[in-house]
Amino acid sequence: MAGHFEPLPDGGAAVALDEVEISILRSLAVQLMELIGPGEESDETDDPLASIFNDGPSEPPADPVLARLFPDAYGGPDLVPDDDVRAAAAEFRRYTENDLRARKREDALALVRALDALSPGLDQGAVLRLKPDECRRWLGALNDLRLAIGTRLEVTDEEDGGELLRLPDTDPRKPMVMAYLWLGGLQETLVESLMG
Repeated sequence: MAGHFEPLPDGGAAVALDEVEISILRSLAVQLMELIGPGEESDETDDPLASIFNDGPSEPPADPVLARLFPDAYGGPDLVPDDDVRAAAAEFRRYTENDLRARKREDALALVRALDALSPGLDQGAVLRLKPDECRRWLGALNDLRLAIGTRLEVTDEEDGGELLRLPDTDPRKPMVMAYLWLGGLQETLVESLMG
């Protein structure tokens, strides 16, 4: 089980993680939440519909990672020269980005909470057991982490991962490459566990 998820009888999945892996996953998830930004300030009213009318941004984020996590609808302003399509994309972003940010924040927070709830064993590792609904949150968080790291590494397709793996150990990108590939393995085995 070390290093990969295995299915559980209840439809969930489990993975053995050592202390270093737990620390890395937690740190990456916290960094992702910091990048995504804080949630909306709670409104002093108890109106459950108030959040529906909160407008989000209408322009894509300047940070390439955020632009990858919150892509522009309809191909983006650089790809679509049509003003009507750009206006529709801005409108779409305005009404969807806040909810998307909230979901991504919640997924990363679910990952952190699950890791924080682990009790290390004698070898200072632990077995993480996820229920089916927790698995979906973890898949979202793992995907977002890979997108963020892949964007920073300028990975454009699957072959880039192999090329990056051949970087010398002295290359400052090497730890992030290893994290990117490791997260990919976790994500792949979690999907396989849920399908099996």
